[in-house]
Amino acid sequence: MPYSYDPQNVFARILRGEIPAKAVLETEHSLAFHDIGPQAPVHVLVIPKGAYVNYDHFAAEASDAEILDFTRAVARVAADLGLPAGAGGEGYRLISNAGPHSHQEVPHLHVHILAGRPLGRMLVKAD
Repeated sequence: MPYSYDPQNVFARILRGEIPAKAVLETEHSLAFHDIGPQAPVHVLVIPKGAYVNYDHFAAEASDAEILDFTRAVARVAADLGLPAGAGGEGYRLISNAGPHSHQEVPHLHVHILAGRPLGRMLVKAD
């Protein structure tokens, strides 16, 4: 399936340094930063530095090094913020939207790390 990446999306512009971001972690292949419109007391975004529209695109086309780096970056951010439930934290939620039905707002793969309060159920049961 072909993916059309928009190099003018906000995350591409952050990666190029055109828009500032409050970085939490930067690795060879990933960048984590605070969301400008937080939906929880902790709301950090983790993005790959490569031009990937969503997780499907990333999983299909990213190199093994990119996938490993991104996965470990998500875990490292959660650990650095003291979030993992097994490590004494209260836990966290990961969200990654893909496509219009999920309300993906930026066409660049990103994972939201949300924590800091009870977050409730993810979805309301459909009738």
